[in-house]
This record gives sequence, structure tokens and C-alpha cells, in this order.
Amino acid sequence: MFVDNAKIKIKAGDGGDGAVSFHREKYVASGGPDGGDGGRGGDIIFQVDDNFSTLVDFRYKRKYTAQRGENGSSRNCTGKSGESLVIKVPRGTVVKDSETGRIMADLSSDEPKVLAKGGQGGKGNAHFATSTRQIPRFAKPGFPGEEFDVTLELKLLADVGLVGFPNVGKSTLISVVSEAKPKIANYHFTTLTPVLGVVRATEEKSFVMADIPGLIEGAGDGTGLGHEFLRHVERCRLIVHIVDVSGVEGRDPEQDFEIINAELAKFSEELAERPQILVANKCDIATAEQREKFRKYAESKNLTFMEISGATRMGTHELVMKIAEKLETLPPIKEFEPEPLVTEDSAKAQRFEITHENGVYYIEAPWLENIMRTINPNDYSSMQYFQRVLINSGIISKLEDMGVSEGDTVDIHGFEFDFVF
Repeated sequence: MFVDNAKIKIKAGDGGDGAVSFHREKYVASGGPDGGDGGRGGDIIFQVDDNFSTLVDFRYKRKYTAQRGENGSSRNCTGKSGESLVIKVPRGTVVKDSETGRIMADLSSDEPKVLAKGGQGGKGNAHFATSTRQIPRFAKPGFPGEEFDVTLELKLLADVGLVGFPNVGKSTLISVVSEAKPKIANYHFTTLTPVLGVVRATEEKSFVMADIPGLIEGAGDGTGLGHEFLRHVERCRLIVHIVDVSGVEGRDPEQDFEIINAELAKFSEELAERPQILVANKCDIATAEQREKFRKYAESKNLTFMEISGATRMGTHELVMKIAEKLETLPPIKEFEPEPLVTEDSAKAQRFEITHENGVYYIEAPWLENIMRTINPNDYSSMQYFQRVLINSGIISKLEDMGVSEGDTVDIHGFEFDFVF
């Protein structure tokens, strides 16, 4: 099974909560606050592993979560940081944000990529002691780790991509010029998965060639397996376009060439402009008139033109040398640059909604939930801290604009209190 597309959810570890603790020791009176900070959550890291060639494993496991940081403890002890989770993928995997389509990473090198950062640990109550607040009974919760729904796309890393209609001889050619052993038979769609082969031109020069199957009319619009395989041509530095010049199946080689190029352009304008070598295959069974007519057509297109017969190996060595020569003039294999994350400003990050129903003001603010976990309603300093949060976020101001009166009930995610000016 060849799987080159998968959707998964990644979640970095949340930071541990800060501790509320007070120093207790024999013969030491009035020990101060000594609550330690929470540990940092683990990251989600992607790493290339050349033992993998497909994304099939991600069809069975869809959620990946890193370890949470441990909570802080007494004696100013910081909680242990959570372990990062390393996800191994095949070389050439591109990771995209499923919601926005933003490219997050291109796993083409051996360098690991951190795609979701663990949350920072919360501060313990030792940080909140002041001359006027000597016994703070609250601490900060850990920050949540980043989480994303991501799409993994495998885009093969090949210098040369073989394109053309089914049964024009792509598999035969790659089997002749490399050690690749694709399935070869005299019917359409024999090849159902891309095939990679290393081609050695000289002792010092070699390149990777990929047989890209599944290209037919309509492939650029997703017909058949078009989009599944067109993505593998995106990285290729050079396209070798193979046509059956003999017309043995009743097709016109010139029309075939135009159709495939039109499909490449539909999928990507950049791909359509990639350098091409036009190769007339099955010259051993083509007539001299067919070969000459197609040669003139190639010259009219100003394309590098080669005549071969994969079955008899006629012209295959010359083609390999021409490809190697052409590759020396081309830039390296394309890598996709990560796109920056457009972050929300602090005002947007602290969004909230207030509704007034039956005399109760309901506040919806998901970011407040973590803070409320560490608030002690029975502690004055803790409630002072909570009040500052409500003031600084603009919630109090919004309530006043809505006409809140002293003694009105305010509900924040199930926590109710009477409003006091």
C-alpha cells in the first residue's frame, strides 16, 4: 500500500501548575511561601527516518500528544519537564496546517523540526510574595501546549521525474537505466505507486529518477489519481517527458504531449515552466516518417529532443548523459520554506463574550479557565489577583458598559459571584 497523504492532530504538553505551599520547619516560625514553579510541557518534534517510505502508519493513529510538565512542589522545587514526542516520517514529507494550508515544515534534511512547543510552567506562590502580601494563597497555572490539526504530504525527492501517458515505456526506461525493478506489463496503469531509481551516469555523477504514474487527461483537476501523483513532480529539477512515437495504441504523440503539459500547468504554473527533455520512445517499431515528423515538432517547441527504445536500450545511455549534463546547470532540489504563523495580538488572544439572560451576566472566555483553577475564593489576596485579571482584560469595563449593577450575578464558566464596584 502506498500512502502519501494523512491528517493527524498534534498536541504539545501543557505546562505544570505552580504550587501553593508554605515553609514548614521545626523551630522556624512563620515560614514564608515556598511553592515551586511547574515544569515545561514536552514539544512535538518531527524527524526524518529513511526506514519509512510511506505515511501508512498515520492512517491508524491520528492523535499525538507530548507529556505534560509536572506540577511544582514545596521548598521551591520546580516540577519535572515533560518529555518531547518525536514523530518519525519519510524524507520529503511536507507538514501543513490543515485549517489554513500554511506550510509548517519540509522534512527533507536530517535536522529535526519542532512544530508544536510545550507550554511554560506556571509560577509558584513564592513569586507573588510582597511586603504587603506576605502569604499569597494562589499560584499561576501552566500554559497550554500548542496544538494543530496538520496534513502530511509526501513529495518524493527526485532530480528527474518521468511523465507521460500510461504504457508509453516509463517503467521500462527506469528499469533499464537504474536498479529499480518496477512491475512491467503491456496494459495501462501497471504502475500504481511512484518508483525511485538511482541512475549512475559516471563514476562521480549520479541522480535520482522517479517514475510518476497516474497522469491522464484531467489529472490536473484531480481525475483518477492525478493529484495523488502530481505532487511528486513538484520537487523534480528536470522533467523527462516520454511519448510513444510509434502510435501503436492509436494515439497521436503530439496531442499526448500537449495534454500532459496542460495538466501540469493546471496543477502548478511553476511546474509547467520546469525544464523538459522530450523523449520519443519505441523508435524501434516507429516508421522513419513518424520519427521525422515528431522531431520537427520538438524543434518547433525549442525542446531538447532524444530518440530511444527502452525495450532494446537504443539511445538510453545517450539520454542518461544528456540528463546529467542538463542537471549540472539547474538549481538543487526544491525545498518548501515554512510560512510564518500570523499570531494574534494580546487583545485578540484574550477574546471574551458576555451575554445577559434572566438577570445573570454570562462570561465566555476559554483562556480564563486555566487561571480560575488556581484561584482560592476564600483568600483575599487570591481574589485581588483575579480582579486585576478581569480589569486588565477589559471584562469589567464591558460589564459596566452593559449596565451591570452592584449585587448582580456574574457567571464565568459556572463560577458565580455578586458584582461589587
